[in-house]
Amino acid sequence: MGELLHAIYDRLAADEEITADPAQCEVFPALERIQEYLALPVRRKGLFGGVFASALRPPSGVYIWGGVGRGKSFLMDLFFDAVEIEDKRRVHFHAFMQEMHAGMHAFRKRGIEDALRPVAEAVAEGTRLLCLDEMQIVDITDAMIVGRLFEVLIGDGVAIVTTSNRRPDDLYKDGLNRGLFLPFIELIKERMVVHHLESPTDYRRHRLQGADSYFSPADAEARAAMDAIWIDLTGGIWEPLALNVVGRRTVLPRFRNGVARAPFWELCGQPLGPADYLAVAEAVRVLLVDDVPLLSRSNFNEARRFVILVDALYEARVKLVVSAADVPERLYIEGGGTFEFERTVSRLWEMRSEDWGMA
Repeated sequence: MGELLHAIYDRLAADEEITADPAQCEVFPALERIQEYLALPVRRKGLFGGVFASALRPPSGVYIWGGVGRGKSFLMDLFFDAVEIEDKRRVHFHAFMQEMHAGMHAFRKRGIEDALRPVAEAVAEGTRLLCLDEMQIVDITDAMIVGRLFEVLIGDGVAIVTTSNRRPDDLYKDGLNRGLFLPFIELIKERMVVHHLESPTDYRRHRLQGADSYFSPADAEARAAMDAIWIDLTGGIWEPLALNVVGRRTVLPRFRNGVARAPFWELCGQPLGPADYLAVAEAVRVLLVDDVPLLSRSNFNEARRFVILVDALYEARVKLVVSAADVPERLYIEGGGTFEFERTVSRLWEMRSEDWGMA
């Protein structure tokens, strides 16, 4: 077995690459139990019978929840890299659920009524460790299948580590037909170690503290500033995030660990509506929007969508970082809706404060 998680963490702290946080260290025992289990010799049982190491009961997983910026995704990534097996996967929760729905659709087209089981068993066959980042249940289609999906994966010996901003009891809160979702919450609490990461430090806020979040004009200097913030928050590593919204896909082209980036025209130049922007606001904690143009009657629809986007981000207290053609009060100065845009101007200024968002 390779180096244990706590040893890697201690070495990084000693090298001053990170600042040791006692609250983060408290999750090590649960994660290292899985790490040690996965290092045992593998014995496969049947085609879809799961993956087992010796005769020991495999750990079901760890559910790490807490406020944004506390290091949940960092710990999961550190753990993922420390586990020296090939049959492992780390993926954003929303992206993973999109794959499950696509797989089920394919099996239904083949006339298979119970389409979830073969999809889940295919995942279990090739995966011993599944790391799911940013678990949030906002879609009823996810809510109705995630419980049985986890049952199959855990039953087949897949160790699951997931992060979330919400405690299990608050998942899918006030959602449609939530009573059907409650057994999944009980499954998490019974079969996984639920760990509340209660660090007093918001590392994401610390990285943004003192940095401006609105750059105009949107020139090369603004682009360089946006790039610097993006690299600082994500390490320059990202993947697209697809959100399922009322049966269609809304895609954020760049996403990592709750931070997303997209050009204005990809967010507001498409026929998106309030549900799409609410889904974006739910999925991200920091959003970088590049190249907001001057707005007028000539691009009224895009301006209206920008207003809706800002409203959704404001209500969800998402940190917004923008490069734009001009300062907020000169972005939209002629055309219908200028009065309504005054509220957007006010919100853009308020959202520039260091204390805004990530609470």
